[in-house]
This record gives sequence, structure tokens and C-alpha cells, in this order.
Amino acid sequence: MIKKIERRPRREESLSRERIIEASIALLDEGGEGALTFRSLSERLATGPGAIYGHIANKGDLMAAACDAIFQRTVDVGVAGDSPRDIIRAVALAMFDAMDAHPWVGSALAWNAGQLTMVRILECLGRQLRALGVPAQRHWATVSVLLNYILGVGGQNAGNAQAARAHGGTGASRDAVLGAIADAWMRLDADEYPFVRAVAAQMRAHDDRVDFLAGINLILNGLDAGYAAPPIA
Repeated sequence: MIKKIERRPRREESLSRERIIEASIALLDEGGEGALTFRSLSERLATGPGAIYGHIANKGDLMAAACDAIFQRTVDVGVAGDSPRDIIRAVALAMFDAMDAHPWVGSALAWNAGQLTMVRILECLGRQLRALGVPAQRHWATVSVLLNYILGVGGQNAGNAQAARAHGGTGASRDAVLGAIADAWMRLDADEYPFVRAVAAQMRAHDDRVDFLAGINLILNGLDAGYAAPPIA
């Protein structure tokens, strides 16, 4: 009897850095940062870890490359004729949507703050702020506020969505959670918490993306007022 020899799945195409990054993004989307290991990646690509190390130095390099791939395909710096404010809004919303679609991106960006992806985003936003006439001595403070807002709010929104999905959450469960919070706010003492009670209905029905853009507009609208004040020592 001829013994049947089991073979490993043969790769359909040669291994490349691009294929490794795409497989990494798929693993990250499926299970978050914990799901991405060189072992899981080797199994996904039907190859050995050594072949991967020939293209990627370590997990930090892999996370940075995955972030860069996401933002290169989703974040557009605008087209000719767009105003600097419109470009900032478009980039901010694209980053928000990218973090919503790929919840691991926010923490990965913060972890790799010195990587090329962050530098590209910083350059894009900074050029628009300079075009708006932000004084040079306020460039760093202004772009930091803008970037920290985008990463902070976008990352929190993505984290909330990821937690909801992990517990089997749906859009309906989000409504239920918000409704329960709103009801609890309405039961608070009216004299001690008048503001919270007043906004309970708005919180119940709020849209995270709309609120995010409102924050961007508040920052942009505050730029002109900020020019009149003396620089912070």
C-alpha cells in the first residue's frame, strides 16, 4: 500500500512584504493586536517564520507597516481647490473612519508615534495650519491639540465599538445602553445635576461621527480667537 503523504498548503504566489502586511491587517481586524503573532501569521501565509523575518524585522515593524498601509489607502490630503479647513476636516474624518473600521489602529499609532505614518499625518495637518496663518510659534501646540483630539476621540470610539462587538453588541444594543444611561441621568437630583439632566435626551440619540466633526469645527473656529491672545509662556 502506498502511504499518502500530507503536504502543507502550497503558496499560490511568492511571499512579499505586501502579502505579509495584508495578512497582518486581516489578523488584526479579526482579533486585535493579540491575534497577530509570527506563528499565526506563518499559518495564515502557509510559510515559516524565517521567511517572514526576511521581510519584517519584528512585530513593531509589522504594526507600523500595517498602519501605514491603512492610512495610505484611506487618508487623502485633498485635491486642488480645497480650502485648508476642508482638507483638515476630510483628513480627520478619514482617520476617524479608518480607526472605526480597524479598531487596533489608534493604539498602534500612539505606540509608534515616531513612525512614518504619524510623520505623514503631522505633515499634512501642519501644512494646512500654516496655510491658515497660524503663527509659527504656535505651530506645535496647535497641531498637537488637533492630532491628540483626532487620535483620542477616534481611538475611544473604535475601542467602544470593539468592546461592543466582543460582547455580541449590535446597533440595537448601543441604543439600549445609551437609553439606560439617559434614564439614569434623568433620575439624578434636578438641583445638583441640572445640566446633565438637560442633555440626557441628546446623549441618548447622539451620532459619534457627527459629534467628532463638531469637535474639529470647534478647534478650527477657535484658531482665529487664539491669534488675538498672547502666546503661552
